[in-house]
Amino acid sequence: MRHDHLISARQLSRADIESVLDHAATFDGDVTGGGRREDVLGLLFFEPSTRTKMSFDTAMKRLGGSTVDMGTVESSSVKKGESLADTVRVVAGYADALVLRHPSEGAAKLASEFVDVPVINAGDGAGQHPTQTLLDLYTIRESAGLDDLSIGVMGDLKYGRTVHSLAEALTNFDVTQHFVSPESLRLPRSVRYDLHESGAEVREHTELDGVLPELDVLYVTRIQRERFPDENEYRQIAGEYRIDAATLDVARDDLSVMHPLPRVDEIAPDVDETRHATYFEQAHNGVPVRMALLDIMLGGEGR
Repeated sequence: MRHDHLISARQLSRADIESVLDHAATFDGDVTGGGRREDVLGLLFFEPSTRTKMSFDTAMKRLGGSTVDMGTVESSSVKKGESLADTVRVVAGYADALVLRHPSEGAAKLASEFVDVPVINAGDGAGQHPTQTLLDLYTIRESAGLDDLSIGVMGDLKYGRTVHSLAEALTNFDVTQHFVSPESLRLPRSVRYDLHESGAEVREHTELDGVLPELDVLYVTRIQRERFPDENEYRQIAGEYRIDAATLDVARDDLSVMHPLPRVDEIAPDVDETRHATYFEQAHNGVPVRMALLDIMLGGEGR
C-alpha cells in the first residue's frame, strides 16, 4: 500500500484492496498469525465500539504484538479538556501505530497531521470507516467475487459511514450499486457526486421489493433513532426498512445478507437461520483483515 495513514476508502485502489484481501486470506483461521513482532498498537476510541476495537486488539495480539488502550473518554485526560492533537501526540510516543474512532468527521485526518506513526481511521462521525469496508469486501469476495455483481445497500445512507466507505471502494469493481432508503436518509450529495464522477453505476430506490430479486448482496444498516427529533417518525420509517425470512422468499438462492452490526430490529432473528445470513461471518472477518492491514502498514510480509 502506498499510504502511511488509512483515513478514507478514497485512498484505496483496486490493487491496494486486493493486496489486503489476499494477505488476509493467509491469516484466516490462523490463531497465532504465524510469527512474533514487537509492535505496539494504540487504541483511541472516543466513541463506543465492540467489534472494531476488539478485532483490532485481537489482530495485533495474534500478530505477536501488543496494544495500549486509552480507555473511555471519562477515564482519560480528554475528560480534563485535553485536545485531540495532544492526546494523539502523547499516545504516539507509546505506540507504533494508532487506531482512532471519534465522533467528529475529519478527526482522523486531523490526528494524522500531528504524528509520525500510521493513523488508521476506525470511524469519524458520519464520515468514513475504511477498515470496515475492507472486511466487507473480503466477505463479499468469499461469497460472490467482486465483479459482475448487483449490490443493494438499505437503511440510513445519509449518516452511515460504513455505507459511504463501501460505496466509494466498490467503484474499483464492476458492480451495480442499488441504494434503498427513505428520501430523508438518501446518500449525501457529496457522495453521490463522487460516485457519478467515478463512473459508478448507481440506482436509488425508496422500496426494497422491486430490486431484491436481482441482488447478489444486500447490505442492511441501522436506521439511527438518535437522528430523529420525532420518535413517531422514526418508528414509521424504521418499520418500513426491516427484513425477515419471509421478505427473502423472492431473493436469489445465493443472496448474501450483510450488516456491519450492531443491529436493532432491521433484521429479524429468523433471518439468522436462513442460508442468506452472512453478518456474523462478516464480523469474524474483521480479525484476519485487520491482521493483514496491520502487517502491511507496519512493514510485514504484505508490504
